[in-house]
Amino acid sequence: MGMMKLALTNFRNGYKNYLSLMISLAFTVLVLFNFQNILYSDAFETLGTRNKEYVDMLVQIISFVLGCFMFFFIWYSTNVFLTRRKKEIGIYVFMGLSNDRIGRMYLIESALTGLSALVLGLGLGVLSGGLFQMILLAVSDITVEIRFCPSVEPVIITAGVYLVIYLFFAAKGYVSIVKSSVLNMISAARQKEYVRQKLWVLAVKAAAGGAVLGAGYFLAIKPAHGGDAMANSLGAVILVTAGVYLLFGGFIPLLVQAAAGNKIFLYKKQRTLWINSMIFRMKKNYRTYAMVCVLMLCSVTALATGFAMKGRYDTIIRFENTYTFQLLSRYGDLGEQAEAVVGRDSPITARSFVPILCLDSSMVNSEYYSSRYAIMPFSRLRQLAGAMNLDMDFEEPKDHETVRISHPLLMSLITDRSHVTVEIGGKEYSQILDTSVPYLGYLQESISFYLVNDREYERLRPMGEEWYTYNYKMGEPERFAETRERLDLWVSTLEEGSTARVAIDPESNELDWVKVLYSICIFMFLVFVLASGSIMYMKLYNDAFEEKARYQVILKMGFDREVLHRSIRAELAAAYGLPFAVMGISSFFSVKALGNMMFADLSWVNGVSAAVVFVILLFWYELSVRAYGRNAGL
Repeated sequence: MGMMKLALTNFRNGYKNYLSLMISLAFTVLVLFNFQNILYSDAFETLGTRNKEYVDMLVQIISFVLGCFMFFFIWYSTNVFLTRRKKEIGIYVFMGLSNDRIGRMYLIESALTGLSALVLGLGLGVLSGGLFQMILLAVSDITVEIRFCPSVEPVIITAGVYLVIYLFFAAKGYVSIVKSSVLNMISAARQKEYVRQKLWVLAVKAAAGGAVLGAGYFLAIKPAHGGDAMANSLGAVILVTAGVYLLFGGFIPLLVQAAAGNKIFLYKKQRTLWINSMIFRMKKNYRTYAMVCVLMLCSVTALATGFAMKGRYDTIIRFENTYTFQLLSRYGDLGEQAEAVVGRDSPITARSFVPILCLDSSMVNSEYYSSRYAIMPFSRLRQLAGAMNLDMDFEEPKDHETVRISHPLLMSLITDRSHVTVEIGGKEYSQILDTSVPYLGYLQESISFYLVNDREYERLRPMGEEWYTYNYKMGEPERFAETRERLDLWVSTLEEGSTARVAIDPESNELDWVKVLYSICIFMFLVFVLASGSIMYMKLYNDAFEEKARYQVILKMGFDREVLHRSIRAELAAAYGLPFAVMGISSFFSVKALGNMMFADLSWVNGVSAAVVFVILLFWYELSVRAYGRNAGL
């Protein structure tokens, strides 16, 4: 029988065993294809050039992340596939086949598996491409007409990335087989697995893991400024990832071995049937548990990012639409004329007026650099807040205190807002509060405002030039364009350079890319959760074959099948539960750090996302229990 025919026969006979691997690989292909398809779709062109550029940039970043994920996922899955096959194909040596021919047979089988997954993934991708865009736009709350026309570029790019990665690891498996001895191939499933590790080694790893993980948690929530915040974030990611691996390589095995050493605990509820099994496999499986834990942590963080972005988007939109038209003028008597122009075709639902003291940038020394600074008196701002029904829940600043009136940001690297000082007109003030309440709406984005008490305002008055702000909100947004034209015409009749106009189009979609990011984050959450469950399922599916002989011996000893099924449930519950528990603790710090940067309380998102992860893992757990029992001969 030729190599090709033998490989095809093996592939057909073992198709069911490869099915979970092919579906998992096809899923990664499907995800990457759908994101690549967005780049070559015209669905987002109606949002404008700027939004399209932002969306394309986001998709390219996500595609890079998915490419890295595909690399590690294929690495892991092909290793599982190779380990499963080594014991079987090692038998061919006794049939007179050389390692090289066996390696070629493996290469053919691996190629068939990989190509089947590629065809399945691309086929599903082409069929679901339009649906994916519809769901993405629906979640983003964006209404555009979708004309899905499959293009060749996403297929070529996705297939190219996948094939390069997959063929690399297939070739790596071929080299591994060629260089393996007969004994290694036959006993591959047991090598370096059934080893009880030394307690002192585990203790050192556990201590190191706890210290590294604690350092990562500390950096994640440590208040910082600018570059320090970036360094802290990067350091936290690296330390938490390393700490999780050390924890599963040290503390978790130490905990399980300690439980096995407690005879009272061990011999209750038939725990001896599965505790020792976990100990023996932990040296090999801890990497899988750590990988799953990190993926789940990424999923929770991605979902929290999406909800935080959505919250910041809503806040910014409300902020910018506080007023429809604003005037900044040297004249303090334009109120009646401006109101007549703005309110000619639409009722004015809100109005405010407040003087501000414009200072030269050389008069202010602040860590929040701006090209334009202005000072506001407390009493006039209090009147404005009352007229606009805006919150003003702080007391009048003292002579050496100031309040910064800023605008909401999507994200800030300045998480330490304590002990901030600002020098104004040669005097140092302590900044007691930074508020983004939209007292002056969009003007707060272009001018850096500081609030002082009335006495300080009068003291600073000779150092700057007093201007006046007129702010109006239209009741009928559909009249925006004609009102803007009329207002521009009136402003042009005033002295040149004396009055500036700000107009905020209520129908503007400049930030719609943020809504797309929100939906992408939700999708990435699902991708990472499903991937983590898939990895656990593949690993436990493979482990079940290795336990078949042990369970057959236990059955012959007279143990009831129901008892063995309960032990399998307990073992797999521990396998799924340990990564979930570590993820739950770690996600508290990662989501807390994200909330600090995005000015939001995301604890409820953390709880909801953890619950969703739990439900999805419970689904994979039930599948794993059934597959484990079947493959173990129970």
